[in-house]
Amino acid sequence: MCKGLSAIPSSCLEKAKGMRVKLSHLAEKQEWVYKHRANEEKPPRDLESLLNSKLGIQAFRWFLRSEFSEENLEFWLACEEYKSCSESKLAGKAQSIYNQFINPDAPREVNLDSETREVLTGLMQEPVAKTFSQAQHRIFSLMAKDSFPRFLRSSYSQQPLRVL
Repeated sequence: MCKGLSAIPSSCLEKAKGMRVKLSHLAEKQEWVYKHRANEEKPPRDLESLLNSKLGIQAFRWFLRSEFSEENLEFWLACEEYKSCSESKLAGKAQSIYNQFINPDAPREVNLDSETREVLTGLMQEPVAKTFSQAQHRIFSLMAKDSFPRFLRSSYSQQPLRVL
């Protein structure tokens, strides 16, 4: 007669839960493969077109993650989201972006020159929709000159399905 889950040691249950999480992650990747095959997107020619594609962003993110440099893309995406925030939420969102990416002690600090960083620090007193525009442009230029060419030469761009 079946005794139910109470007869199974707790260590086995914990391992089963871990396997379930891994399987759900694998299923998510398989869904991405299916969508990607349906669209059969070609590798982008420039960074701007890559950033206008959800699949392109995902492949670029995986590439940057493999190089431990995902913070530039995350900062750029956070700035895009920031520009569309309502005025009532700008100050809080600006402070969050500053603390996460700009502050010298930030956990995901982006590589900005001291002049841009100083200007941005001054703008934080009264943030507006364009507060991060200069910094975002600098990070975009950095990605376009540095990360994007390496991405194009990588298997993440040439055969995006290999990243799975």
